[in-house]
Amino acid sequence: MSFEARRRRLVEGLVREGVLRSEAVIRAMLTVPRECFVLEEYREWAYIDTPLPILCGQTISAPHMCAMMCEALELRRGMRVLEVGTGSGYHAALCAEVVAPTGEESGGFVVSVEYFTELAEFARDNLRRTGYDDRVHVVNTDGSCGVGSRELFDRVLVTAAAPSVPRPLLDVLKPGGVMVVPVGTRFSQVLLRVEKREDGSVQVQSLGGCIFVSLRGRYGFEY
Repeated sequence: MSFEARRRRLVEGLVREGVLRSEAVIRAMLTVPRECFVLEEYREWAYIDTPLPILCGQTISAPHMCAMMCEALELRRGMRVLEVGTGSGYHAALCAEVVAPTGEESGGFVVSVEYFTELAEFARDNLRRTGYDDRVHVVNTDGSCGVGSRELFDRVLVTAAAPSVPRPLLDVLKPGGVMVVPVGTRFSQVLLRVEKREDGSVQVQSLGGCIFVSLRGRYGFEY
């Protein structure tokens, strides 16, 4: 079976399960080739709904978790998104395909921050080969502190577990914006949807239990 057919079968299953709901995220999941964002030895497993090892002891999240987080963010065309934890670049490409669909002029953009230099280069290469490097900018730094600028973002996506919601990431979220972040211990977390109100206050919603790799850096876990 071709990768395209496997991708469609996976997406159809996530729709039936109610994980995928919005037309934009469904289209992104059907468009972005996950097989191009995994290590060569795992390409045949690309459309099994499971996390897979990448470099530096990290993982690419299971497709259902990527779908769930994209849906929770309520991404729209033209938004500027900050992702913390680029990994292989797959989730950044999904976000880019929603906020800046291929072949359209929308103004949407993704800034993705990766702690590990080797992973940042891996992601840049994957994004370049799949044509998303024009809409995703990868920065190699401590993403728990943000991206090192005063730019504000419509959405913030954190793909590694933090001990608490990192304050610097909340600070760069626009009023009315949404952050999705796993929070807890190294071994067990809750996925949170954090909405920043116009007055700066926050509303937090639990989306259920999850297990992510640990966030590195000043506002992550110590190593």
